[in-house]
Amino acid sequence: MSTPTRIYIARLAGVAVFDPNGDQVGRVRDAVARLRATGRPPEVVGLVAEMPMRRRIFLSINRITSIDADAVVLGSGTLNLRRFEKRLNELLVLQELLDRRVQLDPGGQPGTVVDVAMECARGGEWSLTRVAVREQTGRITRRGHLHQVEWDRVRGLSGIADNRGTANLLAVLEDMRPADLANALQDLPDTRRNEVAAALNDERLADVLSELPEHDQVEILAALDRERAADVLEEMDPDDAADLLNELPPPEQDVLLDLMEPDEADPVRQLLNYTPGTAGSVMTSEPVILPPDATVAEALARIREPQLSPAVAAQVFVTRAPQNTPTGRYLGMVHFQALLRESPADLLGKVVVNDIEPLRPTTPLPEITRRMATYDLVAMPVIDRNNRLVGAVTVDDVLDHSLPRDWRDRGVLGAAGATDAVLDGADG
Repeated sequence: MSTPTRIYIARLAGVAVFDPNGDQVGRVRDAVARLRATGRPPEVVGLVAEMPMRRRIFLSINRITSIDADAVVLGSGTLNLRRFEKRLNELLVLQELLDRRVQLDPGGQPGTVVDVAMECARGGEWSLTRVAVREQTGRITRRGHLHQVEWDRVRGLSGIADNRGTANLLAVLEDMRPADLANALQDLPDTRRNEVAAALNDERLADVLSELPEHDQVEILAALDRERAADVLEEMDPDDAADLLNELPPPEQDVLLDLMEPDEADPVRQLLNYTPGTAGSVMTSEPVILPPDATVAEALARIREPQLSPAVAAQVFVTRAPQNTPTGRYLGMVHFQALLRESPADLLGKVVVNDIEPLRPTTPLPEITRRMATYDLVAMPVIDRNNRLVGAVTVDDVLDHSLPRDWRDRGVLGAAGATDAVLDGADG
């Protein structure tokens, strides 16, 4: 194996995994160590890698040809795609050890684990040999010294951890997409998952909640105090917030809605009034809306805003004032491709199209799917009986509500294809 003899595992988090042909097959998410009863440091038996579709699999350390801070390279293209499940005598290094409160020998100096190193012996066996521990000073403004010590000089690395911080684990997870972070949270024990979720800022937590199964959303929200829960709901898209609130008892819905800012709560209340399975219940109430006298340049600037999802940014809806839903009279929409073909100074009223009949709030989901497929659309307007735009149904809304209710659960994603697979081109 061509690799350094000592590697700090937190530095591997997110590193790409390549097959022998140089094709990326996933990213490292953790290391798996086997506990030993003899008092020797745990043996590292492999890595956990995240594959497409958020499937996490086990990579045996014996099938890896090189490991460094830039890449992990496999010696074979044959992978066991069975979803990783931790065994009773195994330890997930990053998940279970980062931020753990420990004591250094001699003297019992308290500290917090910030990283763990694995080291390769001459026989090729990898073990957890050193621990990076930051002293606890008891002073908020002063960081303690960082010690790199042998595994057997640290007390508290085994057993159930007390309540602990989250800073080091969050540092490992911070570059993940919301969907991948949601997947990682599902791997954590409930208490640890709630600690990590609570440590995220409101916007980040809102994004992650939108990617979790409903039961996990409810449990995380319930672990927050109500004021914080209301703040997080304000950061969510109104349709996602409405879906989450629909999982709560009506009295709890009312409490949280009353704690939200009125202008954030109002669109959510409106969505909660629609019948499930209709356009009104799945639509977003905040599409891109501009008046007919706005220019093409203004529309392009608007859809470039980074907080907009690709589906929402794919078109601009044109209405009379006011532009907040429910708007003034709906005039039509302009796809972003049409905007790119027009002069920046042209007015939207000149390029707007309205040759496709809008949806009604009562339009059922199967009819929405059929019409979007017929016209190759990524979004459709929803108007009320007074021809006012009340929202838009996007393709991701349709997918979210067409897939099985439990499609976000890790077990559902990992159930298919639990067999050995050969990656394309692995045999040359």
